[in-house]
Amino acid sequence: MAYHERLAERIRDYFKRRRGVEEKRMFGGLCFMLNGHMCCGIEKDRLIVRVMPDRYEALLKKPHPRKMDFAGKPLKGFPFISEAGYRTASDLTSWLDEAVECAKSKPPKKKKVTMFRKLSKEPPLIRTNCRIGRASSC
Repeated sequence: MAYHERLAERIRDYFKRRRGVEEKRMFGGLCFMLNGHMCCGIEKDRLIVRVMPDRYEALLKKPHPRKMDFAGKPLKGFPFISEAGYRTASDLTSWLDEAVECAKSKPPKKKKVTMFRKLSKEPPLIRTNCRIGRASSC
């Protein structure tokens, strides 16, 4: 199990009526995006929340969060919350409300246009025995 499945279900329940939420596999776990911005996630049994920069230090003083440190370098604004910190529904809701506030403070990200979407609507190039060119008979 790369992440805590029961916690994922609880987070899905929290977000089920909210628009602009998508799940992505990230950090070896699961990430929940809101309007294109990381909101929260799960890594093993730890909850990851993105919080407002001005609230970060104050929230770290609570009993269950600690600095998120990947590769030995702390990532500011993203505390890890231990399982005891989100055990009750009200605890989890409190952390997720913090994360949503942070994600909503940022403008929605535009969808990235991939190279394939930029191409014209002409038929694709195909390789035939005759030659390389537009789809046609030899």
